[in-house]
Amino acid sequence: MDIVVQNIYLLVIVTLISVLQNAFFALKVEKECISQNIRTSAFERVSCANRNCMDSYPTFLAVMWCAGLCLSQAPAAFAGIIYLVVRQKYFVGYMGQTSQSTPGYLFGKRILFFLFLMCIVGIFNYLLMRYYGSDYKEYVETITSASSALLLIP
Repeated sequence: MDIVVQNIYLLVIVTLISVLQNAFFALKVEKECISQNIRTSAFERVSCANRNCMDSYPTFLAVMWCAGLCLSQAPAAFAGIIYLVVRQKYFVGYMGQTSQSTPGYLFGKRILFFLFLMCIVGIFNYLLMRYYGSDYKEYVETITSASSALLLIP
């Protein structure tokens, strides 16, 4: 049990933080709905931002967990935290003017792509190890850890 938790605890933490963020988004929608008896443009923006965030949420969780399990938990969790920060920026930007949300949206796509690549590399490494006896996981983890810092570049 301890070995399993040791291999996934960072992913669990990021997942729980994302749940809290989803609750925050839902509260924002509820607050806007209660404060306005009629549907205003502010309510529509908050509601749309929440829907957009929820649409990409399953994809985010899937690639973050796959990347963490198949390759390395630390870079996947780091990318997950960056994704949550970017998603917050997107949500807040969308509540203002929709053009303010574009950088967050584009950056979020880049993080999802990075996590997807981590999944593919992890699966490929597993297949190499299984069928050819070559294990490059240590090298790939080093490269992934170093390249995850590149996610901070806008």
